[in-house]
Amino acid sequence: MKTLKIDIVSDVMCPWCIIGYKNLEKALSELHGEINAEISWKPFELNPNMPPEGQDLNEHLTQKYGLTPEQSKDNRQRLIDAGKDADFTFNFDDKRMIINSFDCHRLLAWAATSNKQTELKLALFKAHFSDLVNLNEQPALLDIVASVGLDTDRAQEILAGGEFFQEVRSQQSDIQQMGITTVPTFIINEQYALTGGQPSAAFVQAFKQITEEEAQQNAE
Repeated sequence: MKTLKIDIVSDVMCPWCIIGYKNLEKALSELHGEINAEISWKPFELNPNMPPEGQDLNEHLTQKYGLTPEQSKDNRQRLIDAGKDADFTFNFDDKRMIINSFDCHRLLAWAATSNKQTELKLALFKAHFSDLVNLNEQPALLDIVASVGLDTDRAQEILAGGEFFQEVRSQQSDIQQMGITTVPTFIINEQYALTGGQPSAAFVQAFKQITEEEAQQNAE
């Protein structure tokens, strides 16, 4: 069995990041017995200058992308449909907030030390997009931490202090130096990249091509 190292550059505020990941899961399931994946998540902030209180999603989309209410509605329906295809539920309401996700990234860096990073990332996606939880509210974050079996007292210490600040900033700097400006970006074996919410078939094709190329290189 071939092992692939897959680093996923993403933001929990990005709906296409969870769609891409769910399709990655499908691809790996299809390739079960052929490919083993070692997955880690790398931090990206879609809104690094967002204030802690966040911003109304409709207002944000209008300011950042110039979308009309009708365009926003169409985009949401496209996401809902893509989510259904990927076995993920998107819920939207008129009170949605978009936030700066830096504290989420700090908690994810901590979760990686307990091999709980993917569990926490998926729980954050579900909380934000399916359960309509505001991730800038500490009690809500701590509930999510508890749901994946992590220590809430430890998480509270991290949120109250500066732990994992430099680690996240260092990873973000590395990502910027690699020229990555969009999410999701899937970095495979530190040299191949796929971007966007790819369908599962694209992952299957890419993984097969990568393993064949590397097998040829090793045989030379």
